[in-house]
Amino acid sequence: MIRALMCFAALVLGAGPALAAGGDIRVALADGVPAVELGGGPLALHDLAGRPLTATAPTWIRVVERGAGLEVRGLGREALRVDALRVISARGSAVRVGGVDYPGVVEVRRAGDGLTVVNELPLEEYVTGSVLAEAGESMPLEMLKAQAIVARTYAAYHRRLNAGRPYEIVAATAHQQYAGRVSADSPVWRAVRETRGQVLLWDGELFPAFYHTDSGGHTEDPRAVFAATNMPALPPVRVVFPSDSPHHSWTLDLPLTTLEAALQRGGMGVGRVLALEVLERSISLRVARISVQGSARSLVLRGNDFRRLVGYDVLKSTLFAVAVDGNLVRFAGRGYGHGVGLDQAAAKSMAQLGYTARQILQFYYPGVEFAAFPQ
Repeated sequence: MIRALMCFAALVLGAGPALAAGGDIRVALADGVPAVELGGGPLALHDLAGRPLTATAPTWIRVVERGAGLEVRGLGREALRVDALRVISARGSAVRVGGVDYPGVVEVRRAGDGLTVVNELPLEEYVTGSVLAEAGESMPLEMLKAQAIVARTYAAYHRRLNAGRPYEIVAATAHQQYAGRVSADSPVWRAVRETRGQVLLWDGELFPAFYHTDSGGHTEDPRAVFAATNMPALPPVRVVFPSDSPHHSWTLDLPLTTLEAALQRGGMGVGRVLALEVLERSISLRVARISVQGSARSLVLRGNDFRRLVGYDVLKSTLFAVAVDGNLVRFAGRGYGHGVGLDQAAAKSMAQLGYTARQILQFYYPGVEFAAFPQ
């Protein structure tokens, strides 16, 4: 789904709410790790106030926990002890973390049991890395532009929500995936440049503009998926556009023992699973409540909690039918993801059919306003 906030300025598109100008965003690359290696040098090392920590420019360093602070190794002498560390490329290129190059600044701090690693960079450059990670380079331009607007909206919302925290957004599926530095010749850059600063508003405010891989034919109301009380009342839509996604229709045969172990790990053990029964479906026919009948006890779970327990990548969506068959649980389902907002597979088809990014977004987010940051 670890967190520099800009002052809010007037909206370019006439009267309306204030939006943070482009500015920077702080992206968590790792949290709670015992050590981190940074490369891609020569590297310039600074403290949090921007003061140089060493005259040397190492090509590689290793940062580990030491007491309440950090120890920096790889400087060719006794290790450096610091409270926190900001690292940039001395040549203005990128800092490498875990084999991935990241533009901007990489900051390492002590946080609880471990280290927090944060990439601070311009919002637009972050959006480029997110679009590459979430949609790739082969999508039609208008789909990539729609993805850029959605990713920027999602990031700007979390930047405002988490202002003042160590980081504002996480580089993972918990928030948005992020690929780091993007090659200058990538078509993703065109999509980001042509939508620069553009965001979506719901009731005049930034909102978490969710998206997913494949809706299976119908999107979902976010209030039916997420437990938070501040979810927008985004109307679900029937998706009539084709999908070439391999996840549009799927089956899954899961050993009963695997399901039983997954429930046990999540604190929802029922003993041997005897039966599963869908009790309620949402307007999009996704499982809203499911009964799990076991030898030790029976319980009722929200469909999304059941999917989380089984595993998001194992049970692709909550749009499924299910039955216990001998030693197996047999699922037949459609789509991949929570089903809220932009359906990436069908948005690709829409772009191929000639729909613009704006038309794509109006379809998946009916009732939104289009706005832009001051430039």
